[in-house]
Amino acid sequence: MVTKYREIDYKPGISGQADKQPDKPKDKPKEQKNSLLEDPKAFKEYSFHKEEHYLIDKTVLTHEKEIFFNIYTLEKLKFIPIVEAAKNRPAKIDKQLLASSGDFVIKKSDIPLYQDYLHSLAELSDPSEGSRVKAIIVRENSKLIMKELLDHPRSGEKIKESKIMVNNMVDCILKNKDALHDLLSLRNYDYYTYAHSVNVAVLSIGLGAAIDLKRDDVEKLGTGALLHDIGKSVISPEVLNKQGKLSDTEYTIMKNHVIEGEKILRTHKEVPDESFDAVLQHHEKLTGKGYPMKLSGKEIKPFGRITAISDCYDAMTTRRPYKPAFTPFNALSIIAKEASDYDPELLKVFIKMLGKMQE
Repeated sequence: MVTKYREIDYKPGISGQADKQPDKPKDKPKEQKNSLLEDPKAFKEYSFHKEEHYLIDKTVLTHEKEIFFNIYTLEKLKFIPIVEAAKNRPAKIDKQLLASSGDFVIKKSDIPLYQDYLHSLAELSDPSEGSRVKAIIVRENSKLIMKELLDHPRSGEKIKESKIMVNNMVDCILKNKDALHDLLSLRNYDYYTYAHSVNVAVLSIGLGAAIDLKRDDVEKLGTGALLHDIGKSVISPEVLNKQGKLSDTEYTIMKNHVIEGEKILRTHKEVPDESFDAVLQHHEKLTGKGYPMKLSGKEIKPFGRITAISDCYDAMTTRRPYKPAFTPFNALSIIAKEASDYDPELLKVFIKMLGKMQE
């Protein structure tokens, strides 16, 4: 059966995401045939456990502060405990562990303990670090809300909370452009829709602010960008978490997340009409090679153009268990080579914005 790359993967040298064609079949080295990535049983177990864990960011952890929850890392598609703690048995993290590679995750059942930890950070933070700590807490709380919203996409309460988080992101960025870096969630090995959603919102808000959109418009843009992948909530974990190529059927299911997202959000009156441009058009291309409507040129609204750049950049710079991430420079170089797919003026501002963030 013919296979295609899903939209969260990217193959350089092929224009667009929806029209990707696979490499010609190649004989795999003998040692790869028994890879965990190709072991259905191992993958199914990994997919289940991934849904039972939650990604946290190392930047919120310190070797000086006690934690009350277990921490795990991902190795060969298995979640390995690296810190053991409990409410009545706190632990501290050593510096060497904080410097190690790999994602840190906790069990979903420990999320309340993690929320308590975040709350304590706000209370004990150094005043000189106040704006940085605030940005980090906004980011982590935004991820928590997006995780809950993806689990319960028809929750009106979570939609309201997501809009509050967008407002907080806008506050952070408008008051301090350096907050962009602290608001971005870093991932080493795996793709998490809720972390990706927050990153796309942060990058889109930053770009909206950089082109001097009015605050109200920046908030509407941020809302659409944060919710752009909510349609993935109806996709099975086996398809969503699949490590590698998708079949034609699976690829069609993945592409349908755009339409499913609109269906879900139309049930929420709190979502502004303008925000739907980001949801519906983040996979459209100026060349008309995108999806789901194959819009082109001026048919694609500013919010759709902005979110498309942010979405592609974050997907490309995310590492997976089966492939490395592109560096920011390489990702932007590839996007620039396919500038006909993206708004060239917005892309220039986006590159300049990221350049300042790296200074």
